[in-house]
Amino acid sequence: MQTIDFTLKGIRADEMSFKLNAVRANNGQKVELKPTFSRKVRRAVENEKLCFVTLNVKIEKTEDSPKPFDLSVTFTGVFESEAQTDAERRALVIAATSVLYPYLRAAVTTLTTSAFAAPIVLPVISGPLFPEDREQPHGIVS
Repeated sequence: MQTIDFTLKGIRADEMSFKLNAVRANNGQKVELKPTFSRKVRRAVENEKLCFVTLNVKIEKTEDSPKPFDLSVTFTGVFESEAQTDAERRALVIAATSVLYPYLRAAVTTLTTSAFAAPIVLPVISGPLFPEDREQPHGIVS
């Protein structure tokens, strides 16, 4: 995978929400939380060197899968780089995601602990978080 030099200019928490649901596990039954992750990438119009990467993790109840709580945490990182090509921009997004994920992970643990719930500790991810980042794009050789 290609590497790219970049600078982290800042991180902000866009959303941190926790809502308790009236759901209880029956007879010691375990509840699968199944967090879902999403990412949004934007470039600054006024400065093409700036890239905004937003990561979100959600744990939400559904009809088929009740959860004891709903949780949503969204962080945005501002990154500066000289990325010009599609491969360089892709490498920047993958690297930026790797930088932001530990902050998102810590926020989930802090939020659930602060809500006096059992602390949720997302797994440590070694390598790309999103499946599409693990795939080698056509025409690019590491």
